[in-house]
Amino acid sequence: MKLGEAEALAQTDLRRLLVTSPVVGNDAAARAAALVRIDPDLLLVADHAEQIETLAVAASAAGVRLSLVIDIDVGMGRTGVSTPAAAVALARQIARCPSLRLAGVQGYGGKWQHIAGEAERRKAVEEGMALLTAAVDALRESGHEVRLVTGGGTGTFAADAALRVLNEVQPGSYIFMDNQYRDALGDDTDGAFEQSLFVQAQVVSINAAEWVTVDAGLKAFATDGPVPRPTGERFGGSRYFYFGDEHGGLMRPSGGSPITLGERVELIPPHCDPTVDRYDVMYFVRGDAVVEIAAIEAARRSQ
Repeated sequence: MKLGEAEALAQTDLRRLLVTSPVVGNDAAARAAALVRIDPDLLLVADHAEQIETLAVAASAAGVRLSLVIDIDVGMGRTGVSTPAAAVALARQIARCPSLRLAGVQGYGGKWQHIAGEAERRKAVEEGMALLTAAVDALRESGHEVRLVTGGGTGTFAADAALRVLNEVQPGSYIFMDNQYRDALGDDTDGAFEQSLFVQAQVVSINAAEWVTVDAGLKAFATDGPVPRPTGERFGGSRYFYFGDEHGGLMRPSGGSPITLGERVELIPPHCDPTVDRYDVMYFVRGDAVVEIAAIEAARRSQ
């Protein structure tokens, strides 16, 4: 979660939000300090002394106390400190700042989530959790209390639960699922969830002989994965292809009645999280009936 998303979600009365990406710069630090007045249990991650100094100044100026989670690099190389000694150094810096407190550590292995095969995912998790455990042990041996050990995700939940290093887990995609998870998890325990997120498109042109054109193209999906996949009795065996920013192509299914303008087709997105971020509302459907239309409060708030 980014700071802008946390600001939006806090307005909906959600609390104890965890901003999983480091907060950098004076303006962002001031926003975080203001947000803690709404969400006193707000958690922020940090992986550098400069971040901690900036957050301490902002919190002191606002008259609040910020709770920080030290980000540990568990093998991704994206964010986080890479050694236990570096984690201890940050913890000591936090302890010297009256406007800050150490809440725990984070170790997130994003690249593990889509590893094919439960055994291979567990192997990767074991290696990463060994790094996280070393950091936690070093912090505790240095006298620092580490209450929160957070990380994990949808694809690694079975391994996360079995290893018992984490006392808080961060799975979220399981409520939606997508093509990336379907391809990686297959029949594994971590993949035992129904697909619930679809982008519904309609046929807008039927003039080509081999395909029809729908109104869902590159702008309708996050494209960092397999192409969207049509589903349902009518189009489930068809192949989708990107046909431009506004359009997608759909190979005509064999047999059946001719396709007509305005027909609807549901598509499973490549990557659920950033696909949801492109929309303002979500339609909840039971059977053929829309039962609720909900606003997506944090859409496009990833700043």
